[in-house]
Amino acid sequence: MLTPPDVALAPLLPILLVLAGAVSSTVLGFHLPRRTLTAINLVLLLLSAAAMALLWSGPGELPATAFGGSLRADNAAVLLGLTIVAGSMMALLVSLDTAYRARLSFPEFDAMLMYAVTGTLLIAFSGDLIVMLIGLEVMSLASYVLATLQDSRRAEESGLKYFLLGSVGSAVLIYGLALVYGATGSLSYGGIAAATAGLTPGNLGLLVGGALLLLAGFGFKVALAPFHQWTPDVYSGAPTTVSLFLSTVVKVAAFAGMLRVFGGALQNAPFWASALQLLIAATLIVGNAASLFQTNFKRMLAYSAVAHTGFLAMALLGTPGLGGAALGYYLLVYTLMTGAALAIVAALQRTEAGMNISDLRGLYHRHPGYAVALAACLASLAGLPPFAGFFGKYLAFQAAFQNGYVWLSILAVLASVAALVYYLRPAMLLFMPDRTPAREYAHGQRPATNLTVALGVAAITVLGLLPNLWYGWLADPAIWELLAGR
Repeated sequence: MLTPPDVALAPLLPILLVLAGAVSSTVLGFHLPRRTLTAINLVLLLLSAAAMALLWSGPGELPATAFGGSLRADNAAVLLGLTIVAGSMMALLVSLDTAYRARLSFPEFDAMLMYAVTGTLLIAFSGDLIVMLIGLEVMSLASYVLATLQDSRRAEESGLKYFLLGSVGSAVLIYGLALVYGATGSLSYGGIAAATAGLTPGNLGLLVGGALLLLAGFGFKVALAPFHQWTPDVYSGAPTTVSLFLSTVVKVAAFAGMLRVFGGALQNAPFWASALQLLIAATLIVGNAASLFQTNFKRMLAYSAVAHTGFLAMALLGTPGLGGAALGYYLLVYTLMTGAALAIVAALQRTEAGMNISDLRGLYHRHPGYAVALAACLASLAGLPPFAGFFGKYLAFQAAFQNGYVWLSILAVLASVAALVYYLRPAMLLFMPDRTPAREYAHGQRPATNLTVALGVAAITVLGLLPNLWYGWLADPAIWELLAGR
């Protein structure tokens, strides 16, 4: 007798709603204005978030699954999925005001963005390596297109670099996946975790090799040094709305995959943690050192994103309970503060190349709201209280320190001190007298961007003063200790 396929609608619904937005943008783009499609996609993202909230499992409840556990709507997936939706909505809202100037005001932009979001949610909800890989490739292919949609030499060059290096990263990751399967005989996170307990020496070598290749593949996706080469060129060359999406949503999804693989399936595998701490150290040094010498503000934020990758990855070195909660909190805070900062850049810049840091001088006397908001974002990125960035860094440092990574924690603290230089310099320029009264910024009313910035700044302020509003949901160790489905 044939066994009917395990196709449950509930865990699929958040992903299907986003996919419906991608398909509708593809089909209805011939008949509806692009702004109407964007509004439809924003509604569908809200419905997807509501569907995720309904999937929350209470104490003792089993999470909803589909396809024999290949898709898991556990609480970790819900929390990471909500962060992905928040970043995606920020990108879409900013695009309402800036897409026309950036020459992106056509339905293909919305379609590609929603396809990318579909891939990111597949990664967050994955229960095995195959679903994770499918999500990663859907996300990556759509992101390559997003980076090149603008008809400009800068965008085409950045997209080509992204495609070439991203393809190498995907190839390395797939080879690592094959080795892990060869060592454990399983593709599910739970099966891999169970198989790592008693491997023979031969299989142990395969497992270590596969884990290191997976780490290198994910290193390309999240921009860990020395796999970060594409990041500054792509983030600064792509349209700013696309840079916002790539630096927040795509990064959150890639870290969600790393958390599933290294915090769950390969939690007990040897050597990968030692290799990761070396990559983190290199990332902290390269990202912060390069940021000190940037004159273009958008490119500085690109190298800043590299530095924050190092801080975020430190949470992976903690125990699953403490590290998972730290990463979940930090990812939301990072999305909000980076998204708000890039939204301000998108509103003020006159070209998609961004603006020089010196152009920020005297912004308070021209756009006081944007100046105050940008100063708050920079302070949070620097890790200064009372903003949420401080608590996010503290949790990441604590997760690594308490698990024995003392020297790395000290290096991270020193890197944070160095980061004060390149974050506070533009923050101070914002409030200085402007020596060039004729300086111009982009003009016009930007209600959607203003809403995005206001919500982002309000959120990082409230979450800094009352971190348990979000961390309280994350602090349950059971959420993160069951990442592998055990």
